[in-house]
Amino acid sequence: MMKRAVPVTLTLWLVLTLAIWNAVQAWTSISWREVLLEYAVRQPLLVGIFAGGFWFITGLVLAWGIWRDKAWSTKLLPVAAAGYIFWYWIERLLWQNPRPNAPFVVVIHIASAILIYYSLKSMSREAYERNTENQETE
Repeated sequence: MMKRAVPVTLTLWLVLTLAIWNAVQAWTSISWREVLLEYAVRQPLLVGIFAGGFWFITGLVLAWGIWRDKAWSTKLLPVAAAGYIFWYWIERLLWQNPRPNAPFVVVIHIASAILIYYSLKSMSREAYERNTENQETE
């Protein structure tokens, strides 16, 4: 089994957890659609279904890339993280009322960004070391 740096392992678990969370969100929106329509929730039903499905698929692709040490995962990770945080705040500001615990959410997003930053450094360093070890001398 491949030994990974701790930030990379934590990031992998974070990505998988968020992917599962979004799968549950999409499934809940589908299975409870009658109740959600009856009580006229603020977020449109299709938004919950498609957003949950999109972030679930994105999370699975990203987790697979991190697990298999794909080079593109180091480029996709910050883009996906920024997109997910942006989507979270759009969803929160448009459809959630009231908006409790804003300072807590900001702290969690900053901590996640720091974890992802250190994970990217570790992933880049590991890729560099892997390339230098496998070079053939002439």
